[in-house]
Amino acid sequence: MAKIKVGFGFDVHQLKNGHPFVLGGVNLEHHSGAYGHSDADVLLHAICDALLGAANLRDIGYHFSNKDERWKGISSLVLLQHVMELLREKNWDINNIDAMVCLEAPKINPHIPAMQANIAQAAGIDAEDISIKATTNEQLGFIGREEGIVAYAVCLIEKKSGHK
Repeated sequence: MAKIKVGFGFDVHQLKNGHPFVLGGVNLEHHSGAYGHSDADVLLHAICDALLGAANLRDIGYHFSNKDERWKGISSLVLLQHVMELLREKNWDINNIDAMVCLEAPKINPHIPAMQANIAQAAGIDAEDISIKATTNEQLGFIGREEGIVAYAVCLIEKKSGHK
């Protein structure tokens, strides 16, 4: 019987005017963007946390401390590639990723295929195994006031054949 595990990830970042907005490795045009130590790609951070959690490899902050200058301004696609190296060392493969982004603006639906392609390339999986959805917060709370952005992700990983 194959060994499978589920992981859950969550991330939140403050939005700041005039800051770049990177989501799923795509640069989006908007008056504000997520602020953080790396490129603040909330979607990729949630995915990384889901994968790390499923494999019992701690969390993104453990591996990529915001006090470590190596990660300052780095593309979160590089962080995802590093997470994949950790999973492969433990003989895990990804079955699928399902993610939800919660923000008022900008609308991300036109950019989802590019995000899926970026994640697929960094993770070494098929784009069809990556679901990205978006919703608003109906103008409620910090998300509704466009002060922040949240992402959630779940994943299913499977131990490679012949490994315990």
